[in-house]
Amino acid sequence: MASAPNSGPSATTAVLASVAALGIWRLLAVAAPHLAALALMYETETDFGSRLSFLLAWGILNFFWITLLRRPALSGALSLTMVVVLVLLSRLKHDVVQMTVNFIDLMMIDRDTVAFLFTIFPNLRWSVIGAGFVTLPLMYALWWLDPFRIRRLPALAAMLACLAGVVGYSVYHPDEAWRGYYDDGYLSKFFRSGVTAVSDFVQYGFMESDASTNERLNMPLVDACHPAGRRPNIIMIHDESSFDIRAAQGIKVPPGYGSHFKSWDGKERAFLAESNGGPSWFTEYNVLAGLSSRSFGRFAYFVTRIASGRVERGLPLALRRCGYDTMSLYPAYGGFMGARSFQVTTGVERFLDSRDLGAKDVEPDSFFYDKALRLMGERTPNKPLFSFIYLGANHFPWETRFRPDLMPNWRPPGNAPSIDEYLRRQAMSAEQYKSFIAGLKKNFPGEPFLIVRYGDHQPEFAPNLLEPGLDEGAIGKKLDAYDPRLYATYYAIDAVNFEPVKSDTVMDTVDGPYLPLVIQEAAGIPLDPSFAEQKEIMLRCNGIFYGCKDGAEARRLNRLLINAGMIHGL
Repeated sequence: MASAPNSGPSATTAVLASVAALGIWRLLAVAAPHLAALALMYETETDFGSRLSFLLAWGILNFFWITLLRRPALSGALSLTMVVVLVLLSRLKHDVVQMTVNFIDLMMIDRDTVAFLFTIFPNLRWSVIGAGFVTLPLMYALWWLDPFRIRRLPALAAMLACLAGVVGYSVYHPDEAWRGYYDDGYLSKFFRSGVTAVSDFVQYGFMESDASTNERLNMPLVDACHPAGRRPNIIMIHDESSFDIRAAQGIKVPPGYGSHFKSWDGKERAFLAESNGGPSWFTEYNVLAGLSSRSFGRFAYFVTRIASGRVERGLPLALRRCGYDTMSLYPAYGGFMGARSFQVTTGVERFLDSRDLGAKDVEPDSFFYDKALRLMGERTPNKPLFSFIYLGANHFPWETRFRPDLMPNWRPPGNAPSIDEYLRRQAMSAEQYKSFIAGLKKNFPGEPFLIVRYGDHQPEFAPNLLEPGLDEGAIGKKLDAYDPRLYATYYAIDAVNFEPVKSDTVMDTVDGPYLPLVIQEAAGIPLDPSFAEQKEIMLRCNGIFYGCKDGAEARRLNRLLINAGMIHGL
């Protein structure tokens, strides 16, 4: 019998032959980034919605690079690199401020940001250069190994389809802001936040304000300030991460704890901050501009950078109108969150950052108090001075003992080690503040001083102490809803050779943006028209600012300031 005719190689054989012709390494170059991305997705995304968003975002990145390069292997590698960098940056940011990277971080990148990073990480420049020398040859190898070429028009259409998918899903199922506190979902949250950020920016710009108003503020005149009596020197002290920890149940405190939170009249008063756990610059904006960071919505994280050169209203400007010199002692580099440019915009004439002050690392409060005493001695004779002293020793982490040479006789009261370290640093702050007051009395006998201290926010562990039965998500919801229990710190008024003026603005509880009012009233400084208007809001809203009438009062004041030319470009 004749043998059957040979029908040629089977389909499987043909595929294997094609694979052999292409080369296994070339196929792996194309497939490896996608496999790695899938593994990363299952590691970092926690539910169906976030994984769907991850896949759509991955498609956007890949098809974007394919549209430019036409090579899927190189496009996949570039996309994977971007995702890995995003994950690393998100984890770093979460470690620092308990929030992950979102799209607004990308919108806010500027020359100052890059310069600041290279300043605090001096070896970063060489790391970037070294990474470039490694990456460029690798990218060239992938360019050479990639056996495929994809047409640009289909790739562009696929990218737009993925983009439409992300936008549609984000609109239909918007990501709650409190999820930013979760240490997961980095890529999905980044892309979904882009949809909401662009939508918010189109709707109201960077800052909320009324569309229009028939009311007008009179511009304050330079020579219109005539305070009754002698003007005191004013000192405002930013007490880092400090609050009365007795608000939490079961915490053991050392004897005498709590006296640091009392004012000259023996009363304890509450200060409602607008941040929790890390972003001190929210409160910096409150107490200098006298306005709410919450008016910036999703852009609030960058409030000081956005306000720089745009919000020309604040406590230092109001005091300069009354003949004050103004200076600020800042514990970090001036480029951090645009601190230098923001404070100058609000009226600070002399801004001294950690480099100017000669700080070597995180310094104790006494370092800044000693510098302030020396600088006060150099001021213009017979001219009052406003000094903003920004402390940083009580910043986290509290797992390590800060300056063990200080307070060697300290005895832990018996809480968790990090809580006891926090209490030790508070005790250091209280002790060094007393020494500062003694220094004022000794160095400037007979001169009047008004000193106002405030806790800029609760420490990052406070929500778990105050709400021990809640998980991270539930706490995030309370933070997003601005539960006052999680935002309350303290403010205290002290005086040397001066009797603070009695005022109905010195309330038992005030929102952060009202502190400039409290200070001016306690010092006997006449209010300019903008602060006089804000005082009316404070009185009718009982010390609440943005939360009064669901933000309506804040939006109205913002519009008045815009019309008066004190706010522009927002």
